[in-house]
Amino acid sequence: MQNITSIVKQFSIGFIPILLFLVAESLYGVKTGLLVAMVFSVGELLYLWLRYRKVDAFILVDVGLLLALAGVSVLMKSDWLFKLKPAIMEFILVLVLAVHGFTRHPVLLWMMRRYMRGMTFGPDQQAVLVTMARFLSILFLIHTLLIVWSAFYASDAVWAFISGGLFYVIMAAVFVGQWFWMRRKAARAHMAEEWFDLVDSRGRVVGRAPRSRVHGHPKYMHPVVHLHVVDGRGRLLLQKRSEAKDLYGGYWDTAVGGHVHSGESIPDALLRETREELGIDARPAQPLWRYVMRNDYESELVHVFIMRHDGPFSFDREEIDDVRFWMPEDITPDEAQHTFTPVLLEELKMLRKEGVWPVRKQAASRKKRKKR
Repeated sequence: MQNITSIVKQFSIGFIPILLFLVAESLYGVKTGLLVAMVFSVGELLYLWLRYRKVDAFILVDVGLLLALAGVSVLMKSDWLFKLKPAIMEFILVLVLAVHGFTRHPVLLWMMRRYMRGMTFGPDQQAVLVTMARFLSILFLIHTLLIVWSAFYASDAVWAFISGGLFYVIMAAVFVGQWFWMRRKAARAHMAEEWFDLVDSRGRVVGRAPRSRVHGHPKYMHPVVHLHVVDGRGRLLLQKRSEAKDLYGGYWDTAVGGHVHSGESIPDALLRETREELGIDARPAQPLWRYVMRNDYESELVHVFIMRHDGPFSFDREEIDDVRFWMPEDITPDEAQHTFTPVLLEELKMLRKEGVWPVRKQAASRKKRKKR
């Protein structure tokens, strides 16, 4: 829309000679009105050149066309050809919009990249631009036909309003309509977004916020659940995060980890996340501890649980690339930083410190076997 905005500004400059023509014509006649419009256009062109040392191609065509049509109108002693000038300029705009909207030639995109270097447009933005180009090309074509009709069959006042004032009324309506549409679209996305409770370090709810507000804003602490799963051999189950994840894609993480929805209890969130991620029942899980995790991206109050389960597991392959059991010696310090998420590494330290994993009883039994 920025490129269309610049076109609107250029149309505004081109409308001034029309107003001067109407004033001069009403006072001194058609010929004088045309001459006044021509003199002003030449002066406008010289001013732009002296100030910026260059003249936009659109303005150059606009002024050139005005001088040509006004000159012919003076010779013909009639103003109807001059009155067609706004329609001709707007028809050029219609052609540009129609080519972009109805063909495979993205001329508006080329123009935007020329005037706004360094700006990139994603697929969604390009699709919106195509839709707007189609809509505006039809709208401006109707307006162009109205200008042609008014040049032959309407009074000067009606022609002036249709060729100038009505154009800006249409553009204002388009901008207002787009603003309301964007607001409504944002509101729908906001309502469809996940909401989380905001908590303090003791787990007390102090507010609520959508996912987009929570992620990327470390001051908003929200609750999450983590579940560690150990099998009968003392191995720890880990999940490999999907490569498509924005954060730590392809890294190994806790067996289950997820957000607590707004209004949802911690046990219910644990049951839901475990069903979704592993396809098992987490009711036998036992709570271990909770702690505050902070980084530059977010702040979480983590509720940690543990349970025994030997499998099998059913996981969502769009969210998780793999799950498998790990022995303690498989998680080596040399590759830990490039293989495991920082949160998992911190929790492994806690598990080892508290003797939760590896299980001390198993370690003791191994020592007895070695002595024998």
